[in-house]
Amino acid sequence: MKKGLWYAILAYTAWGLLPIYWKSFETLLAGEILAHRVTCSFVFMAILMLVGRGKMEQLRQMFTNRKTLAVVAASSILISSNWLIFIWAVNNGHVIETSLGYYITPLFNVMLAVLFLREKPSAGQWVAIALAAAGVLVATVDYGRFPWVSLSLAASFGVYSLVKKKVSYEATIGLAGETAVVFPIAVGYIIYLHLTHHEGAWSLPPVPFVLLLLSGAATAMPLLWFAKAAVRLPLSMLGFIQYIGPSITLILSIFVFKENFTPTLFISFTLIWGALIVYALASVRVARTASAAAAASTSAVEAR
Repeated sequence: MKKGLWYAILAYTAWGLLPIYWKSFETLLAGEILAHRVTCSFVFMAILMLVGRGKMEQLRQMFTNRKTLAVVAASSILISSNWLIFIWAVNNGHVIETSLGYYITPLFNVMLAVLFLREKPSAGQWVAIALAAAGVLVATVDYGRFPWVSLSLAASFGVYSLVKKKVSYEATIGLAGETAVVFPIAVGYIIYLHLTHHEGAWSLPPVPFVLLLLSGAATAMPLLWFAKAAVRLPLSMLGFIQYIGPSITLILSIFVFKENFTPTLFISFTLIWGALIVYALASVRVARTASAAAAASTSAVEAR
């Protein structure tokens, strides 16, 4: 439990601090940063796969199963889209919107579960969804436009999580497969930028250039820490810890990147935070009810 807690804190702290990392390359196009991120992630994951026992065989099995390959390809496109939107938003002054997006992601997941998995939220969970919707509406009024960055991040990561339920591979295998799918596209885009003289990576100062080369590790390590945390911690605890990420991002947006956090936007976030509290309490109540029902059923069976 203690190890799992530290792995979770490491993962979500790293994700929360990522805006500082991507700001190091703000002179580059978001697509170019993503292409190098995918390429470096592919190389990093290939090294991990080669030193891991039996992992290459599992990856081979993944790519020889057409149904599994289709799911991996879909998840690859979704997570790459999520990365692209996040990188673009960070380097174009929309860090607050990325924070809002990851705050509402868990509640967006509930909506997907209702629509596609036929799950039935409790009354409290519906109240949480309504509060979150009100928060997004207030943010829309404050921005004077549809908060597409926030909702695109929530939607892409939410659908990515839904698609991932279709396959049951370890995090290392899954990430290796996803990066392998988009690796040719990333390399092709880098070659295109070179041929059209639009590439900027090679003109970066030494420190940012080295950081760009390390983007594969910066992508993979938090995911691997998260995977280690997920097998050691209850889902309810992991759910609470995940808000470390967007909270750090929100603090960075206000105090480091000096984005404007208006009173109206504060109301929006208050509604979102309220929604998360209501959802957490409702989820705990549902879990306790299910546990009590299971215990009662077991006692009845034993009595017979």
